[in-house]
Amino acid sequence: MTTTPPVAARPQPKSTPETAHFWEGTARGELLLQRCRACNDAYFPPQPFCPACASDDVVVLRASGRGSLYSYVVSHRPAPGFTPPYVIAVVELEEGPRLMTNLVEHGVDLVADPDAFALDLAVEVDFETVGEMALPVFRPAAPASRRA
Repeated sequence: MTTTPPVAARPQPKSTPETAHFWEGTARGELLLQRCRACNDAYFPPQPFCPACASDDVVVLRASGRGSLYSYVVSHRPAPGFTPPYVIAVVELEEGPRLMTNLVEHGVDLVADPDAFALDLAVEVDFETVGEMALPVFRPAAPASRRA
């Protein structure tokens, strides 16, 4: 009889003063970005100054949660909290920034078959609870919200 070893718990992110607003947003089911008032650049990850122009005149904005699959890799290596194969993705948000995430469907890892999805696939944010944190993950967009 072969038994599958239990999957280790997924690491929980640590909030810092610079990222607290982001994690507070994910707990509410909101994806928050920052936008520079000096150059109008939206950016991720959170930081106290604009990476484009170094201005510290930044505001927090709620992102649409929509984007497109920019790049991905199917990982076949076990990692804490993941059962291979799983999809590590880079999503380009409608607002411009790109973020690394996981591609899921119905709350579980998307079928890790490269023929099952394509680059530029319309995606939307969802949130996965890990310990006391909520992580943004993305899933293929519902047909009604897919862009033409």
